[in-house]
Amino acid sequence: MSRTLNKVMLIGNVGKDPEVNFTPTGVKVAQFRLATSETWKDKDGAVQEHTDWHTIIAWRGLADVVEKLVRRGTRIYVEGKIQSRSFEDRDGNKRYVTEIVADNLLLLDPKKAEHPDAPPSQGSDDIPF
Repeated sequence: MSRTLNKVMLIGNVGKDPEVNFTPTGVKVAQFRLATSETWKDKDGAVQEHTDWHTIIAWRGLADVVEKLVRRGTRIYVEGKIQSRSFEDRDGNKRYVTEIVADNLLLLDPKKAEHPDAPPSQGSDDIPF
């Protein structure tokens, strides 16, 4: 029997406010871009940085959470799986995208991301969802 695992864990900063839409059947979906960066020193001692951008997709109840609490600049932990798909663009060209389908989110700076009407968080600085 073959066993496989498709698991992604990312910590990064949201690039812009999430886009929230509904499928034709009425299912809520949120999409946003997450930046993860790494820095290192090159052989000359100069600091180098590389940023990767990930497209994050959240469905149903998790999309509600994203809509209410996630904003540009929010630092979050995302757990999910990698999904690749293809589609035809308006010109009939086949396009390929790779996305992270979120299963879980953790706000790492809730003070910035809290909804204006929400009471201040109690206890831990992390809010699991």
